[in-house]
Amino acid sequence: MLLRLVLQTAVFLVLQGALLFGGAGTMGWRAGWGLLGILGSGSLVVGLWLRRRDPALLRERMTLPVHADQARRDKWLLLGIGLLWFAWLYAMGADAAARGFGGRWPLRVLGAALTIAAYALVAWTFAANSFASPAVRLQRDRGHRVIDTGPYAVLRHPMYAGALLLFLGIPLLLGSPLGLLFVPVFVVLLAIRTIWEEAALRAGLPGYAAYAARVRHRFVPGLW
Repeated sequence: MLLRLVLQTAVFLVLQGALLFGGAGTMGWRAGWGLLGILGSGSLVVGLWLRRRDPALLRERMTLPVHADQARRDKWLLLGIGLLWFAWLYAMGADAAARGFGGRWPLRVLGAALTIAAYALVAWTFAANSFASPAVRLQRDRGHRVIDTGPYAVLRHPMYAGALLLFLGIPLLLGSPLGLLFVPVFVVLLAIRTIWEEAALRAGLPGYAAYAARVRHRFVPGLW
């Protein structure tokens, strides 16, 4: 599983780098390399930690998010988010190049901090929830149950909150205002998936309705 983790991380980084630098038209983009460094090290650190703490969850997350008990609409939504992610990277590379790779350093530092914070929140989510699958499905084979500890005591979908930090942090780090215009689209897609996921959990996971009544907010504290 270690070799697979390293290979998957490397392949994903190469693909993301190709899109970033392809859009930028140059490999000499320090902010682009900085982002890849954070994404690569974050993925490896979290993956290696999961390999030791929760191998079953790591195995679940390393498989393609396509399962027989997963709704078809969720498969299509995940595909759409993935394609949008890759288009976003290319667009931010082109936007940064058009702006002369400028950008204010305080905003770049803030972007890096938000991106790192996203990984920290995701790791905290994994520590609390061994059922944090990338696919919306009831994991009866793994004894799926309601989790209400850790970040789940505050938010019903803390991983989506981590994704939101990532969507905000990356454009700031890269110095791409255009990248920020994609954020509302990502938020809408996450909101749609949240509604679908909660409908499935309320219908099939005992105790989830009571949990949702206790924890009001989904992934934006104080708002939604």
